Amino acid sequence: MGKLRGYILSHLSILFFSIFLPLFAIASVIFLIKLATYTAIIQLSIIEMVKLYLFVIPELLFYTLPISFVVAGALSLYKLSNDNEMVVVFSLGISPSYVARVLAIPALLLTLLLLIDFIIVTPYIKIISANFLEKKRAEAKFNLTASEFGHHFGDWMLFVNKSDPNSRVFQDVVLFNKAMKDEVLIQSDKAELINERGTLKLKLDNGESYSYNNQLLKMMLFKTAFINDKISTDPMIYRNTIDYWTNNELRERKNQRFITNSLLSLFPFISIFLIIALGVVHARHQKRWIYLWLFFSVIGFYAASVITQKWLGFHTIWVMALLWALFGYSFYKRLVGSRF
Repeated sequence: MGKLRGYILSHLSILFFSIFLPLFAIASVIFLIKLATYTAIIQLSIIEMVKLYLFVIPELLFYTLPISFVVAGALSLYKLSNDNEMVVVFSLGISPSYVARVLAIPALLLTLLLLIDFIIVTPYIKIISANFLEKKRAEAKFNLTASEFGHHFGDWMLFVNKSDPNSRVFQDVVLFNKAMKDEVLIQSDKAELINERGTLKLKLDNGESYSYNNQLLKMMLFKTAFINDKISTDPMIYRNTIDYWTNNELRERKNQRFITNSLLSLFPFISIFLIIALGVVHARHQKRWIYLWLFFSVIGFYAASVITQKWLGFHTIWVMALLWALFGYSFYKRLVGSRF
C-alpha cells in the first residue's frame, strides 16, 4: 500500500508542478506589466522592482496553488485511468476511498498553508508594499527638472531653469507664492533639495525676495534661505494579525476578502471527492470532458463564493464548504463508488 501511495503521489507531483509553474509565470508577467505602469508615475530602481515583486509572491502563490492542486489531482487520476492502472488497482480489492485518503493528506497540508498565507503573511506584506508605494508616490511629486512648466512645492510654484540629472542641485530658480497675505516672488542663483526624514528642505543661495501688495513693495537680499515642505504620506500601521482582522479600517473589504480567501483555502480539501469523480474513469466505457468540467468547477466555486456572501455573510464559509463537499461526494458515489 505504501508503494501505491507513493506511485499516486509521484504522478500528482509531476502534473502539479507542470501546471503550477506556467500559472505562476503567467501571474508574475501580469504583475510585472502592472509594475511597469507604476514607472510612469514613480521612479523605481531594479532593486526596488525586485522588492515589489517579492512582496507580491505570497498573493500569487495563494491564487495559483489551490487551482493547480485540484487540476493536477484530477488529471493525474485521469491519466492513470486511461492507462488502465486504476482499473487494476480496484480489481485488487482496493476501494476508491483509499485514493481519497491518499489525496486528503497533501490537500489538508495545502489548505493549512493557504490559511497561514492569507491570514498571517499576506496582510503584513500588503501593508509594507502599500506604504512603500505611497512613499515613492510622495517623493515623485518632488522630482524637479528644468522645464518651461512649473513645479508645485507645497504652496509655492517653483520654476527651474537649469538642473543636474545626477544630483538635487538646481540653478537659476524662481519661486512664487500668492497664498500668503502678500504675494511673494523669490529668485535664487542656486537651490538644493534636501530630504530629512520626510521633511523636504529647499536650500536657496544668493537670492532676492520680493513681497508686494496694492500699497507696498518690499525687497530683501539673502545669502542663504530655507523653504520647508512635508511629504504628505499617511502610512498604514500593522500591529499584529488579530488587530488587522478585527479593527474597523476597510471593514467591508476585509470581510469580503476573509470569506472568499477562506473558501479558496478550503477548496483543495473539500474537492477531494470531486477530483476522484472527474479523474477516475473506465477507459473503454467512459469518456468525460474533464478539461471542461474542471474549468466549470473552478469558475463555479469562485463565483458561488463571491455571490452567496452577499446574503449569508460569514455563514457563507461553512455553508459553501458543506454544499461543495456534498456536491463532490454525490458525483463520486454515482460515477465511481457505484462502479468500482
